[in-house]
Amino acid sequence: MRKSRSRFSISLLVPALLFSAASIAQTQGADSLLQDASLPNVIQYALKRQPLIQQSLIDEQITDLQVKSKLADWYPQINFNYLLQHNFDVQTNIIGGTPVKLGVDNTSAFQFGATQTIFNRDVLLALRSRNDVQLQSRQQTTFNKIDLVVSVTKSFYAVLATQQQVRVVQETITRLERSLKDSRAAYDAGVADKTDYKRATIALNNAIATRKATEESLKANLENLKSAMNYPVGSQLNIAYDSVALENAIPQDTLAIVDLSGRIEYQQLQTMKRLQEANLKYNKWSFIPTLSANGAYNFNYLNDQFSKLYNISYPNSYIGLTLGLPIFQGGKRKYNIKQAEWQLKRVDLDIVNLQNSVNAQYTAALASYKSSRANYLAVKENVQLAQEVYDVINLQYRNGIKAYLEVITAETDLRTAQINYFNALYSVLSAKVDVQQALGTVQY
Repeated sequence: MRKSRSRFSISLLVPALLFSAASIAQTQGADSLLQDASLPNVIQYALKRQPLIQQSLIDEQITDLQVKSKLADWYPQINFNYLLQHNFDVQTNIIGGTPVKLGVDNTSAFQFGATQTIFNRDVLLALRSRNDVQLQSRQQTTFNKIDLVVSVTKSFYAVLATQQQVRVVQETITRLERSLKDSRAAYDAGVADKTDYKRATIALNNAIATRKATEESLKANLENLKSAMNYPVGSQLNIAYDSVALENAIPQDTLAIVDLSGRIEYQQLQTMKRLQEANLKYNKWSFIPTLSANGAYNFNYLNDQFSKLYNISYPNSYIGLTLGLPIFQGGKRKYNIKQAEWQLKRVDLDIVNLQNSVNAQYTAALASYKSSRANYLAVKENVQLAQEVYDVINLQYRNGIKAYLEVITAETDLRTAQINYFNALYSVLSAKVDVQQALGTVQY
């Protein structure tokens, strides 16, 4: 009876466990997908899941633990040693002409020792530079985040531009299919020659080929974006955007002046300079003696008979100071100081180089933004004009006023204007990101 009950319980428990595991897997899978893949959500997703950012955060933890490990040397270092030794031949010495055995056959000791650092340049350097070391680790994470935000944003705009190209080409195909049907009907009715529907066929075939190429380009751009986000391979990513919000995001202050202190690269160099200054002091401290306090308490056991070894203890203890000063090292300390001074000067030159490169980067980014914005304003008007021209010519062709070749030309102009508009829109937005990166104002 008990066996039947246990079998019944197991038969109920196993499906429940399987269902629970499946539910957890589905929940985790759902959590790894974006339901609303807008640009802010895509950026936050990437910041949370990109391995490079996760590695940077791990590096921060490692650095923090390394600092704590170095600072631990300031605390008293307490050690314990146990010694057990059997002497097969005890040393003998001659004292007053008489051989005397120095020692016993068996020795053992319980040794407790403690050392307290009073001055040591290694631990002093760790204490003085710990804040900058930890700051340097955090700044590297910030640098990686900014770089990731710029990369993801540009990839996002590239996907949007390609998506709009696919949509424009699809609309063109729909119009060409209708034109092909109309021109074929006109040819069958004897009111037009066969060149019209053949031109329509050629234009339609070209549009279909363009759609295929654009769709493949869209797949590649999507994979680039998903790779930057660390998005699950093979999962659907539906980009969400607001065209009005995108257009409203175009304006950028072109009169802004670069503040070098706002660049994370400059902040990193300033931190590195402080660390190099600390390194210079560290090498100068090599002429200062090291000083530590130490002491020990030992329980010693001596006996020729092993069975009676621990019957009597002969303790000894001491406390003292240890002062260490290298007198001559072949000029090593002097050379290390000179090396640290040159390293510090090199950081100063890195700051000058950064200033020059930032100014050049900002000038190039601002020029690109201005030209992209001017191009955007120009092509934006072209879309409306091209649409009006196509509508008029298409209507005139249906009334027998215009040749079909003019319809094809107007159709091509409309498609080109629409594609150019979306390319210009996302080009100016990408250029704005470059300007913000140069100014050090990228938000995430």
